[in-house]
Amino acid sequence: MNAKDRFTKAVTSVHEAIFKASKGRVMGNMYGMPVVRLETKGRKSGKRRTTMLTSPVHDDGKVVLVASYGGDDRHPTWFLNARANPDVTITMKGRTRKMRAHVASPDEKAELWPQVTETYKGYAGYQTKTDRDIPLLVLEG
Repeated sequence: MNAKDRFTKAVTSVHEAIFKASKGRVMGNMYGMPVVRLETKGRKSGKRRTTMLTSPVHDDGKVVLVASYGGDDRHPTWFLNARANPDVTITMKGRTRKMRAHVASPDEKAELWPQVTETYKGYAGYQTKTDRDIPLLVLEG
């Protein structure tokens, strides 16, 4: 695990602890987006894994997550886990629910990406840092 991965894991752990203790009242919003606690099943270990993310596009039946990893050349682990095991659980806005994940198709991404970058312009900047096409993960349920 490199330094960026260790730092990300440490920050996520602190964020998650505060989020859980306050039932999302503290640190439940970042950059104008709701925070999502995503629970996946590890694709290699089979163990429960959690991470803290934001959702720039969402409604009652759909939550969109951006697998940017800050413009890193690697996909984030949570994305790889959800792609391999699409049955996930999220907590957002004080509500926990089971959802099913899929990677946005090119047509879906073409429709969603402008909404994503309008909500948080940083995502467009992340895309310029990498040759990797940053995928969108669509959760439904």
